[in-house]
Amino acid sequence: MNDRTAAVKAYLLDLQDRICAALEAEDGQARFREDAWTREGGGGGRTRVLEEGGLIEKGGVNFSHVFGAGLPPSASAHRPELAGRGFQALGVSLVIHPRNPYVPTSHANVRFFSAEKAGEEPVWWFGGGFDLTPYYANEEDCIHWHEAARAACAPFGADVYPRFKEWCDRYFHLKHRHEPRGIGGLFFDDLNEWDFDTSFAFLRAVGDAYLKAYLPIVQKRKNTPYGEREREFQAFRRGRYVEFNLVYDRGTLFGLQSGGRTESILMSLPPLVRWGYDWKPEPGSEEARLTEYFLTDRDWLANR
Repeated sequence: MNDRTAAVKAYLLDLQDRICAALEAEDGQARFREDAWTREGGGGGRTRVLEEGGLIEKGGVNFSHVFGAGLPPSASAHRPELAGRGFQALGVSLVIHPRNPYVPTSHANVRFFSAEKAGEEPVWWFGGGFDLTPYYANEEDCIHWHEAARAACAPFGADVYPRFKEWCDRYFHLKHRHEPRGIGGLFFDDLNEWDFDTSFAFLRAVGDAYLKAYLPIVQKRKNTPYGEREREFQAFRRGRYVEFNLVYDRGTLFGLQSGGRTESILMSLPPLVRWGYDWKPEPGSEEARLTEYFLTDRDWLANR
């Protein structure tokens, strides 16, 4: 492991610790359990899961560092010239599913890849981002989420937030449903257009922005009263989340193809979910407003 990879690993382990501590404090009832695991082909990780908390029904904050002799197909699909190279892959990935339907589900991921071949310089890149999936959405929350995303990007150029915001809208889209998974945020991959130090600084900016984006929303909404109707709608919308993760998500595919730990990879799935045949919300309801108003690829920061 070279100095660059060691520096990224140290940051990611610290990020996992900080996020887990903040979420435990906000939950106030449960703590993350940790499973340390090793991968037969090389590497391993720390899986941390919190279940049945006061705030969090199920959440996971995972660190992994895996390596091997050949890149999995999901990692080389967009860069076929790298197929067959050895690789190092490090990342922190998290998904938080709160119990209260008025608190959105959140997802964040920051990762580093290095494709290696004897006698040649490693080819490296960063990826990641964060996105928000509300059930009963609030415009104030959507604006705050995107303001935090824009602030993280601002030191790196005026074009960075709009570019990676639009990429997030495209990526987290259920093509078979013709709808976004949530209200977006940031998504980037194959990032090596800057030098290593700048690219790594951007990764840190995104990783550090997650709690700034999410905790204020949690604190505003976690005591909102709800009933069975809201829980049923939450379970129905969680079904869309499952569909995306199992059909489209590149991280899920990479984990499975690289021989990662299945329990850690599928940690992102919610604990309770439902599918109703051809279910449609009541016209004019808050449930209908989610897809009609909030789940559109809009510019939440227009004129701000």
